[in-house]
Amino acid sequence: MRIAGAALNQIPIDWENNLRNIKTAIEQAKAAGVELLCLPELCLTGYGCEDLFLSEWMPEAALAHLQQVRPWTQGICVVVGLPVRLPGRTYNTAAVLRDGQILGFVAKQFLANDGVHYETRFFAPWVAGETSSVSWEAETWPLGDLIFEHHGVRFGFEICEDAWRADDVRPACRLKGRVDLIVNPSASHFAMSKTDVRYQLVMKASRTFDCTYLYANLLGNEAGRIIFDGEILVARNGHLLKRNQLLSFKEVDLEWVDVDFTTPPEPAAEIVPLPAPDEYKELNQAMSLALFDYLRKARSRGFVLSLSGGADSSFCAVGVAEMVRLGVEELGLAEFKRRSGCFQEAKKEVVQTGAGGAAAQVVQDEPHENQQPVTSNQELVNQLLTCAYQGTVNSSDDTFISAKELADSIGARFFNWEIDEEVAGYVGKIQGALGRELTWQTDDLALQNIQARVRAPGIWMMANVLNCLLITTSNRSEASVGYCTMDGDTAGSISPIAGVDKDFVKKWLRWAETELGYAALRHVNALQPTAELRPLADKQTDERDLMPYTLLNRIERLAFYNRLSPRQVLATLDGEETGFDHEQLRVFVRRFYTLWSRNQWKRERYAPSFHLDDYNVDPRSWLRFPILSGGFAEELAGL
Repeated sequence: MRIAGAALNQIPIDWENNLRNIKTAIEQAKAAGVELLCLPELCLTGYGCEDLFLSEWMPEAALAHLQQVRPWTQGICVVVGLPVRLPGRTYNTAAVLRDGQILGFVAKQFLANDGVHYETRFFAPWVAGETSSVSWEAETWPLGDLIFEHHGVRFGFEICEDAWRADDVRPACRLKGRVDLIVNPSASHFAMSKTDVRYQLVMKASRTFDCTYLYANLLGNEAGRIIFDGEILVARNGHLLKRNQLLSFKEVDLEWVDVDFTTPPEPAAEIVPLPAPDEYKELNQAMSLALFDYLRKARSRGFVLSLSGGADSSFCAVGVAEMVRLGVEELGLAEFKRRSGCFQEAKKEVVQTGAGGAAAQVVQDEPHENQQPVTSNQELVNQLLTCAYQGTVNSSDDTFISAKELADSIGARFFNWEIDEEVAGYVGKIQGALGRELTWQTDDLALQNIQARVRAPGIWMMANVLNCLLITTSNRSEASVGYCTMDGDTAGSISPIAGVDKDFVKKWLRWAETELGYAALRHVNALQPTAELRPLADKQTDERDLMPYTLLNRIERLAFYNRLSPRQVLATLDGEETGFDHEQLRVFVRRFYTLWSRNQWKRERYAPSFHLDDYNVDPRSWLRFPILSGGFAEELAGL
C-alpha cells in the first residue's frame, strides 16, 4: 500500500486557507497514487484556536466544514484532525474519510499540559475502550477507541501526546497484534534538538509494537508563538522508511512511501541514530519560517527595526535577510513574493484611518537613495526591512559603523537620526517640575531609561507609516532579569529572539559571519554587548551591570527549567567549574532571583515571541510567575 503524510501550514479558524491546503494535499496524494493519507492534528481548525475550542459554535462549524472534504476523498482514505463537541466537553479527534463517506472518529486520550501546551483547558481526555457517536444533520458516526481497515490493512491511532506516554499505558499497547499500521496526526512544537527525540519515539514505537508507524506534524508559525517543523516520519519495525526535510516554506509538504504489509521485516537490532543536530542551523531555519509566516498572516508589508549595531538587533536584521534567502531558495522569487503578500500592485496605496480621518499613503517599492541593492535578494530585503540608528552623545562610532555596514550588506533601507534634542527636552521638563538638576549620581536609571524610551515614538511612527511590523530585540537573558526599558527597547509588534539566551545569540552571530557569509557581522562580533545609555567614559557593558551571561543562563535554567530552589541552585553551582568562588556565586544567585521577582510585570508586557529553545520565560506560553510576590526573601536570606 502507498501511504503518505502531509504537513500543512494552517491558520486558526481560517476555513478558506485550511480547506484549500487540505484539498491540495489530497489532490497531490491522489496524483501520486497514494491510498492512505494522514493529515496533521486539528488541521481543519488549526491547533492554536485557544478558548474558541470551549465554544459550542466552533466545533460545530468544524464538523460542518468537514462535509466539504468528503467529496474530495473519492478513491482515497484520508485522516483529518478536528475538534468534536459532545454535551459539555470538547474532544481532540481524527476523522477517517473514504470514498466520500465518514467512517468514524478517534479521540485523543492523553492531553499535553506542560511547556507551551495547555490542552486540558480546552479538551477532555478520551477514556480508553469507550465509544460514543457524532451526529450532523441526519447522519451519525462512531466515536471512540476504534480500529479501521483499508484494502485489508488494519490501522489504529495515537494522536500526538498519546505517543509520548509510557509504553504500558499509551494507546499503542492496546493496538499491538490487532493492527498493521498506527497513524499519528500531530501538532508537536519545534524546539532545537527536539527532532531527534521525536525520531527515536517513532522508530522505537514501530519496533516495540510490531507495526508500521505513520507520523505527520503541522508546519510553520501557525498562530504567532509556536512553530511546527512539519516532520513526516514512516517507520516499520524499527527501520526508517521515510523522513522529510523540516521547516519547509511550502503550504503543503507531502511525502509517500510504499509498504508491503504482507511481508513484515525482522525488527531492527538497533535504531540508527540521526546525525547530531546543528542548533545554529535549526534556529536559523525556524526563525526564518516563523518571520515569514508572521509577516504574511499579519497582513503586514514588512519589518521596521531600531538597529543599534549591537548583538540583538543585528541578529534580527540577519534573521530577515535569512528569511528572504531561504524562502527564495525553496519557493523561487515569484512564489516568495506572491506568498508574502507584500508585493501586490493593489497594495501600492494604503489607506489608514486615524484621528484625522482616512489618509492615503503611497508605498514606495524603489530602493531608498542611500542604498544600492545589487542582488534580487537584497532588493527584496530593501522592500521588507527598514532600519534606523538612533544615536545619542552616549553612542559610539563602533556601533554606528556596525549598524550601517550590516544594513548596507543585506540591502536594508537605513536611516540615521539623533535623539539628543528629544532627550534634553524631557530631562529639562522634569528638572523644571522638580526644581532640581538630574544627575548621573542621583538619577542614573531614569537618565538611562529616557534615552531608550525616546527612541520608541519615532520608530513606531515609521512602522505605522510603512504599515510594517516593528521588531523588538530583547533576548531571554535580559527578560529574566528585566535588563530592558519598558516602552523603550521593548516597544514593538514582535520579539523574535525573546526565547533565546544572550550567549547563544553571540555564538550564533559568529556562526552567521563565518558559515553564512555575513562579513559585516565582524564589527558586532568584536564588541562587548552594551546598552550605551551611560556616558562613554563609564565603559558600560551588560555583564558589568549584571553578571557573565553564561552564569546568568545557568542560574535561569536551574531555577526554572529544573525548578530548583535558590539553595539548590547555589549548591549545584558550587559543584561546577564556574570560575567563581562560593561568595561570588551567592551574590550572583541573590541578584538573579531579586531581579527576576522584581521584573515579572515586564515579562507580562513583552511583544509576542517565538518558542525556539526547550523553554522560555514568556508567561503566556511556557513559564508563569506572580507579578507580585515575596521575592524569595526567606530563601535568599538563608543562603
